Amino acid sequence: MLRKMSFLCLPLLLTCLFFPLSSLGSESKTTLRLALLPIPDVLPVYVALEKGYFEELGVKVEALSVGSAVERDQLMQAGRVDGMINEISGAANFNRDKSRVKIISIARLPIGDNPLFRILAAPGSGIATIADLADVPIGISKNTVIEYISTRLLTDGGLQGKEIVYRSVPVLPERLQLLLQGQLKAVTLPDPLGAAAIKAGAIEVVNDTSRRDLSASVITFSLESLREKNESVKKFMIAWDCAAQDLNRDPAAYESLMLKKIRVPKNIQGEFTIPPMPIKALPTKAQWDDVMAWMVERKLLVTPLTYADSVTAEFLPM
Repeated sequence: MLRKMSFLCLPLLLTCLFFPLSSLGSESKTTLRLALLPIPDVLPVYVALEKGYFEELGVKVEALSVGSAVERDQLMQAGRVDGMINEISGAANFNRDKSRVKIISIARLPIGDNPLFRILAAPGSGIATIADLADVPIGISKNTVIEYISTRLLTDGGLQGKEIVYRSVPVLPERLQLLLQGQLKAVTLPDPLGAAAIKAGAIEVVNDTSRRDLSASVITFSLESLREKNESVKKFMIAWDCAAQDLNRDPAAYESLMLKKIRVPKNIQGEFTIPPMPIKALPTKAQWDDVMAWMVERKLLVTPLTYADSVTAEFLPM
């Protein structure tokens, strides 16, 4: 085991070998299936697979690539996957009627100069500031994390509720195309699409590095899998953190893997770098409560869900 894993992972390996609650080898080799969008946030899974970390820890992981959040969520609802990378509001949606999933870690945060989301203006639109976006339709996917982030960034920038206007364009490539063609004057896009839009001439108005407490993708597992595959999920998180450390230590070494697994537009291939990955992090209660307040305001929830029912630190490596 020590032969294959990087030196930085030795503390995590010791966690595996001397876990205080039970022997991590007590379960037979279990398969964990994860639904993964082709976004940078999921890269630790592919690094851990490539380097054999899951195998070394005695857990089989199947990465199911999905083309949309809808497909990902359908797989989870049908019980065909154990876990997924999604967002706080997405996890809350699953628990709207009863507890079905729990967030066990943050996958990605805006760190340094690496945002998750950008609000962009069309080339030649004359829009440069948040104030310029008053009453301008902004292309988003409604009732999603993109609407939540957009609303918070715009209100922080001084816009009032009625000044914020959205147009629903759920398909990301279409949203990008409408922006660059000038058919939409503004949109919100995730990276790397946002970075590709800037390269193609779009103007960045604001991104979520200005409010680092807003954006977070998260690792979410079904309650059934957390019960029945408890120790395997703990092993998964040990391997995830090893892979995240590898990515942070030498991101350039994994650029070819990123281009195989992640949708990076051609105009920024070779320029878009792998963003830093957080280690052993959970959403804060304040983050959770703010998302709940937005979801209740948008009538996506009747009442806010409790943090403790949807987030757990049990699976973070020691």
